[in-house]
Amino acid sequence: MRSSFLLLAAASLAITGACKKSEPTADASDAAMADTGMASPDTMASGSMAGGDSAMAMGAQAFADKASASDMFEIESSKLAASMASSSAVKDFAKMMIAGHTKSTAELKAAAAKASPAVSVAPHLDAMQQADLDALKGAGAGFDKMYAAKQVAAHKTALALLKGYADSGDSAPLKAFAAKTAPVVEDHLDHAQKLPM
Repeated sequence: MRSSFLLLAAASLAITGACKKSEPTADASDAAMADTGMASPDTMASGSMAGGDSAMAMGAQAFADKASASDMFEIESSKLAASMASSSAVKDFAKMMIAGHTKSTAELKAAAAKASPAVSVAPHLDAMQQADLDALKGAGAGFDKMYAAKQVAAHKTALALLKGYADSGDSAPLKAFAAKTAPVVEDHLDHAQKLPM
């Protein structure tokens, strides 16, 4: 009986030891994830993934680049709407976008001029914005719906960018610009969501 008990206890210890050996330590799992290029759960939870494109980690120049590209897309797509849209509501919205985002670009340039170190404003569409613009050019009879959908998406992206930078940007003049511009973009988004889709 005693030998059975000893064998059972020894087996239990062996199983417990094997389980402990198979559980990697936090350091070992972090190292394994680093080797594969994956972020550890702790790193993901803290939002500090390397190469992340969050407004929290965005510098002044990156913000200016994204904000000016956003304005440029709004202006260029709305110029298309002025000539290609069939709905008067879409054409009226497009006029408002051209005026609003031309003003926004001027205000961004003024804020960038006050930034230290210096920040340049040279609008350049990213690949996705260029693809969206090209799609609009070929939309034909479906232009109004496509334009409305792209305006909603673009304004949601712009609003997130502005709010994020206003909260945690690294340049006081650009933070002030972002805070001032966010409610305007929110109003544009509200109008865009009411367009015929």
